[in-house]
Amino acid sequence: MKQTVGRAARVGFLLLALTLLVLALRDQGDEALAAARDVGVASALGSLAAVLVGLLASAMVWRALLADLGTPLGLRPALHVFFLGQLGKYVPGQVFAIAAQMELGRSHGAPRSRVGTASLLFMGVLVAAGLLTAAAALPLTSPDALRDYAWVLLVLPLVLAVLHPPVLTRLVALLLKVLRRDPLERPLSRRGVGAALGWALAMWAAYGVHLWLLVRPQDTSGRADLLLLSLGAYALAWTAGFLFVIAPAGAGIRELALIAALAPVLDEAAALAVAVLSRVLMTVGDLVWGAVGAAARPRTAHDPVLEEAAVATVTSVKQPGKAADA
Repeated sequence: MKQTVGRAARVGFLLLALTLLVLALRDQGDEALAAARDVGVASALGSLAAVLVGLLASAMVWRALLADLGTPLGLRPALHVFFLGQLGKYVPGQVFAIAAQMELGRSHGAPRSRVGTASLLFMGVLVAAGLLTAAAALPLTSPDALRDYAWVLLVLPLVLAVLHPPVLTRLVALLLKVLRRDPLERPLSRRGVGAALGWALAMWAAYGVHLWLLVRPQDTSGRADLLLLSLGAYALAWTAGFLFVIAPAGAGIRELALIAALAPVLDEAAALAVAVLSRVLMTVGDLVWGAVGAAARPRTAHDPVLEEAAVATVTSVKQPGKAADA
């Protein structure tokens, strides 16, 4: 009985996340289509391709950290656990994606506490790499945005210090002790954390290309540093949205920061259209990879919950209107 209730709760959670995700797509669909017409189909599709590459790189960040903690996962189970779990970020609050990944990881023999630790470290690495990217690019391209959102960069020194493997190991050990979880079996390594940071920087590069492809058709300034500006703008916007934890997936805050960072090359209306289209492309990317993650479930990991979640994800991709009305 307890197992049945748990399965029902997990299915219900995934369906809630999918419904909120599809509703977000539907609410911004008209604006996104208008913006896509302005930038052109080729640029919009190229931008979506860059989003998909960036999301894959983000999965590799998580996988590298989990391996460094002592649980290496093959590519298929890693995609399954990471991308299905990531749908939880569309529920307000940052904890739901982690909880979903912990439950999904258990079906592949990954300890729940270890998956949870990897997911927390994953967010820290992304923030650190995003702050580094914004701090390097924006002073050269958009000083006003850097000034207006300087509060985001205030945490950069602390984040960089925490990413030093010996310091990070002690902090994780302390956290696990407070939560009364099993201690780390081995310290985090420079190689593991370095690999995760490298994948994170690759992710930011892809996201910078995605934004550049949307901005370039509408830019009339002729700036040679447009790609660098796009890279720093998106890193700042994403990080600001992430740190504003009460908004699901950084909704609202990300768009405001993006408009400010793009002010040197786009007027407010055009920047807002680009921000909306960017948001929709990221959401579509989450749906696509969610469907891939569902399909990537290894046959050895038989679980009716995962099968039902896979069907729900694929159905939402094919029939977003019906899913949104559920």
